[in-house]
Amino acid sequence: MLKITVKTALLSLLLMSSYSHAETTLRIGSWMPPTHPQNAVVWTTWAKWVEEATEGRVKVAVEYGLGHPKTMFELVEDGVIDASFSYHGYVPGRFKLTQAVEQPMLGVDAEAASVAHWRIHNKYFAQAGEHEGLEVIGLFTHGPGQIHMAKPVSSLSDLKGKKIRLGGGVQAELGHRIGVTSVGAPAPKIYEMMQQGVIDGFFLPLIDHKYLRLSEVTRNVTQLPSGMYLGSFAMFMNPDFLADLDAKDRKAIMAVSGEKLSAMAGAAWDAGDAEGLNSAQETGVNITMVEDGDTLANEFKALTEGMDQAFLESVADRGVDARAALTELREIARNYK
Repeated sequence: MLKITVKTALLSLLLMSSYSHAETTLRIGSWMPPTHPQNAVVWTTWAKWVEEATEGRVKVAVEYGLGHPKTMFELVEDGVIDASFSYHGYVPGRFKLTQAVEQPMLGVDAEAASVAHWRIHNKYFAQAGEHEGLEVIGLFTHGPGQIHMAKPVSSLSDLKGKKIRLGGGVQAELGHRIGVTSVGAPAPKIYEMMQQGVIDGFFLPLIDHKYLRLSEVTRNVTQLPSGMYLGSFAMFMNPDFLADLDAKDRKAIMAVSGEKLSAMAGAAWDAGDAEGLNSAQETGVNITMVEDGDTLANEFKALTEGMDQAFLESVADRGVDARAALTELREIARNYK
């Protein structure tokens, strides 16, 4: 009887040991605060999807304080962390095709743009290899970028020469056309820069009035009908980490990623924009709602003329049909839902 008990105990220990070795932690690096929807909603939701899909064999943990968001691409490539997300505009030169979704006048929310972004990437852009060394698991945009200033704006000429924080991508081209003095910095640094008077304003969606507390340092928002632009982001994993997983777990993770993850991320940023608008209004920020046909709206539309062609010329060396991709992206986004 004792031998049977000992054998049973040893067998249980072996099974437990085998189970513990089979459990894998997927480490995500994030550069936004824990309360931001990308962490509180997107990664949290995806973590549940992954753990359920892999029957608990893969757990997800988010790590913070790993540096500038532009380094996330390299940290994942090098295997320092297993997954992350970042803004394509932080790495000028490497990511050009992703600016298709950022072009002005798209006129949709982040969820619709994110779904179009994912589909067009897979159909047209993936072959160009801009994300080489990474496994792209999702693509999304933030909501329409707007004008946020210390002082009111009634015309684009009011921005000329002003020190504006720009994050790269299409923002940079818009800033150049307007004639602002560009100041580069990651979004989480804007609060400090506004507080210290280093910048006069910035172009961002409304979400950050709540989650980066920008209503405390920014008293004027000019909201254009379709916004100024959309910001393009990728969510990505280390291919070696994925390859080391059991085939069924790799398949399970990819099944809860892709378009499903992209749509959820875009929707979370749309909800964040609504909360950001409420936060700005509650704290007394002066919000100017520009309507179609207003002088400022017409000024901005005129400013953007030729940007499509400039984009197409900038990606001519990528070996893809960017014109067809841009047309189809807009059709998908504008007909979404």
